[in-house]
Amino acid sequence: MNVQVTRCTPDQSRPRPDPNDIGFGRHASDHMFLMEYKEGRGWYDPRIEPYRPLELDPAAMVLHYNQQIFDGLKAYNLADGNIGLFRIDRHADRINLSADRLMMPRIEPDQIVLAIESLVRVDRDWIPDAPGTSLYIRPTMIATEPALGVRVSRRYLFYVIAGPAGAYYPEGFNPTRIYVANENIRAAKGGAGEAKTSGNYAPTLYVSQDAVDRGYSQVLWLDAKELKYVEEVGTSNIFFVLDNQLVTPPLEGTILPGVTRDSVLQLARSWNLDVVERPVSIDEVLEGCRNGVVREAFASGTAAVVSPIGQIGYDDEDVTISDGTTGPLSKRLYGEITAIQYGRKPDPFGWITRVD
Repeated sequence: MNVQVTRCTPDQSRPRPDPNDIGFGRHASDHMFLMEYKEGRGWYDPRIEPYRPLELDPAAMVLHYNQQIFDGLKAYNLADGNIGLFRIDRHADRINLSADRLMMPRIEPDQIVLAIESLVRVDRDWIPDAPGTSLYIRPTMIATEPALGVRVSRRYLFYVIAGPAGAYYPEGFNPTRIYVANENIRAAKGGAGEAKTSGNYAPTLYVSQDAVDRGYSQVLWLDAKELKYVEEVGTSNIFFVLDNQLVTPPLEGTILPGVTRDSVLQLARSWNLDVVERPVSIDEVLEGCRNGVVREAFASGTAAVVSPIGQIGYDDEDVTISDGTTGPLSKRLYGEITAIQYGRKPDPFGWITRVD
């Protein structure tokens, strides 16, 4: 794949954010990668252009039938001065997993990697240097054929944008408060809960906003059938330390197969911790918080890496986890993963792809 590059002119360059107030998802770098697909032709015209608005026909099928997928990963300034992409191969695989579920065309994984690496090379100066910051990268695929009628689109656009990112949660690496959704659901078995598509997020915003209005950071979703078993946090997978066992819900088609989730599992097993993937009921969690069996809880995801949980709200009750502070395993995992991401520690799992 030969990527054509058109660099922005000085007047097209975007303003740089205050390094002390980067936030998350608020800024875009100077360029974007684009590539198109047409049935019978395949993917074609890979290119990097100055960041700009997209042009879509009002009848573009993505706007009506939600054939859309996306992913999210990060690039880091490594301690040795190089640039590293964290687990880009797993993200490429997950893009295709989502594409399969929404009947969208696959992209060869090495082409996804090349697209992202090419954009990072062009916008490498946008990777911030402040501690805890990175370049967040958002690959996206949308159906662009202008047609009304529920069927698979014949045309698609794959594009990649990026932007400097700071902490995802305003709390930073401090315990968050999450609210249990015990009346609404996120995904049911047989649906598309494991795909990273916008259709899995918009229906959750009503409950998420209600949680924020109540003073919580995120929603903890339960299973769709019984509203009994813990599934995932709104933007993350979830883990519990029950006595000396690390427990997380299994992947059964309703939970996003998180790349950071997999990283946590690999690290914990390499430390010889007792790790179990099994159903966890909300009753078990709440009772465990009350009697001390739940020693800590945390969420995992690309944006926040590891986010400790201090309180769980259920109905009108707030249940504190342990003493409400960040637990030792949460600290250890966050420290180890971020040290590998920034090249401060060896990478025994081969997670870092270097961009020259």
